[in-house]
Amino acid sequence: MLIQESEVAMTDNLFQSYALNDTLTLKNRILMAPLTRCMADDELVPTQAMADYYGRRAEAGLIISEAVIIRPDGQGYPNTPGLFTPAQIDGWRVVTDAVHKSGGKIFAQLWHTGRVAHPHFYSEKWGVNDEVIAPSAVGFEGTVPRMRELNYQTPRAVTAVDIEQLVADYAQAAANAIDAGFDGVEIHGANGYLIDQFLHFDSNQRSDEYGQTAENMSRFPLAVVDAIVARIGNDRTALRVSPGAYVHIEADARDKEVFDYLLPELEKRDLAYLHIGIFDDAMSFEHLGGSASSYVRTTYNKTLVGVGSYTAETGSEAISDDKFDLLAIGRPFISNPDYVERVREGKELVTYSEEMLASLV
Repeated sequence: MLIQESEVAMTDNLFQSYALNDTLTLKNRILMAPLTRCMADDELVPTQAMADYYGRRAEAGLIISEAVIIRPDGQGYPNTPGLFTPAQIDGWRVVTDAVHKSGGKIFAQLWHTGRVAHPHFYSEKWGVNDEVIAPSAVGFEGTVPRMRELNYQTPRAVTAVDIEQLVADYAQAAANAIDAGFDGVEIHGANGYLIDQFLHFDSNQRSDEYGQTAENMSRFPLAVVDAIVARIGNDRTALRVSPGAYVHIEADARDKEVFDYLLPELEKRDLAYLHIGIFDDAMSFEHLGGSASSYVRTTYNKTLVGVGSYTAETGSEAISDDKFDLLAIGRPFISNPDYVERVREGKELVTYSEEMLASLV
């Protein structure tokens, strides 16, 4: 079934090129959102199947990779790829080559899961301490997805020395990403993972220079941003944030104060883009005065990526209304490797289903 020509015309703005900066220009405004697939091998090395998967989606203006672990103790899900060993870097080079060969661009999303990591994945395998780290010794109740027999543990609060090492490890992972052929990196500072845990009062209960106030709670995230910018350049550095707590963290009205401070600081750094972390951007947060994206747009004036249950049509309309500049699409990219072509030509989309998660197509 073909979509009406008038509906195709409504999405024309999605197919305009977009300059992130003097270094990077995207061929369209459709981004492939980061989608965790748990398909790396047992050494967390990307496979040929992953290279084929990303290569088939290179018509996106930019692919944001699935989240990539910066070091062993950042792992919280099975078979999620890493970027901390030579073999992992080599594996990602096969992926980036496949994307570039098909005319695409790809950023690596850099990830440490913080208090939702689990030693099952790393303590014996990589010889890492049998502990979980986080801003504070405040655990998250629940079990590990895909491995429900594993309960989350109470983390150890990181020390100043730990934080210094984490900043260095994020910067090294960014350098590894460039070595692996990525066009840039998106720092995962959203969805209740380590960086986001510093930005919310539920998970950050510190009383030192990394807690209690908006400036202190932003200190570690900004240190990570600054270290990566110093290593690979601000033009190749992006960040994902979740000002509205909605997963792995309980909301606290005081969180707005943190983001009121953080967002102008990020704007000063002139990043490639800022990306909202949300599953459904129709969610409303009372303390933010509406949706996460609308709150950020009123505070942050640089390139903004919207995501969260948008269709091509509703995303195009949001761009026309200046709600954000670029549209990230998630699950429809799993079910439609040719998503961009289908939207451009008005073809019906294949409906996503959870059964599709069993293999890479």
